[in-house]
Amino acid sequence: MKITQRVKKILDNYESDSPGTKANLARILMQGKLGGTGKLVILPVDQGFEHGPARSFAPNPAAYDPHYHFRLAIDAGLSAYAAPLGMIEAGADSFAGAIPTILKVNSSNSLARFKEDANQAVTGSVGDALRLGCSAIGLTIYPGSDAAFDMMEEARELAEEAKSVGLAVVIWSYPRGGTLSKDGETAIDICAYAAHMAALLGAHIIKVKPPTEFLELPAAKKVYEERNIPRATLAERVRHVVQSAFDGRRLVVFSGGEAKGIEGLLGEVRGVRDGGGTGSIIGRNTFQRPRDEAIAMLDQIIRIYQGK
Repeated sequence: MKITQRVKKILDNYESDSPGTKANLARILMQGKLGGTGKLVILPVDQGFEHGPARSFAPNPAAYDPHYHFRLAIDAGLSAYAAPLGMIEAGADSFAGAIPTILKVNSSNSLARFKEDANQAVTGSVGDALRLGCSAIGLTIYPGSDAAFDMMEEARELAEEAKSVGLAVVIWSYPRGGTLSKDGETAIDICAYAAHMAALLGAHIIKVKPPTEFLELPAAKKVYEERNIPRATLAERVRHVVQSAFDGRRLVVFSGGEAKGIEGLLGEVRGVRDGGGTGSIIGRNTFQRPRDEAIAMLDQIIRIYQGK
């Protein structure tokens, strides 16, 4: 694997990491059709845990099969595939070495009663990730939740262990719970804060939702308005979130969210690109479509990040 100068420059931003961790980051950054460009498109399939199998896979029944997702990510030329323990185990041997994998080591579910104190259970380990040949672990924190401090402590411990054995760390930073309003979960001030928290917790790759123009916190609103921080377009908002992740020294990818029309999704992707985001991590908008349609859509997304 020959590393491009663009990827080497990105790796140089991770000044405390071991050669093993940087090698695993490089595997993700050099994989697929965007390999070497510094951009990423990742397939995450943790929605079965989060929302249930029918809500996740009934729109495209082929997606009940874990092998389907490995093949989709490989055939579409994606950067990595992220999933919980059982999904990775179900295809680990058949697809060993074919694509970098990210083991999602915590999960929630829609049966839980957590609201103000939203939380996730630890459902995988660093040992599992090593055993399965993963390049990274992934985990979720809920900034704003009454349980956020416990989640942050778990994240720090898991990140320390992962880095000690040469794995990279991906943090899903999804504000919710506590007194956050529904609009506040994707507000520009809250998304930027969430990205910054993930960077402070030691994430190599940070996943957040596309931010809206809404401002949640009165104290933050005063600063945004006094300092005229641009937020009218998605590109401006993405640029601010990336700035909040150590001024672009950390990789920030943006979720695709709930299923939507292709044009709406592609519009978001262009906003992420124009704002300097690292790329997209798109689940339901990919695997809930028929395979041929999903691959065609992913090819369009990749071409956008290629600047074509």
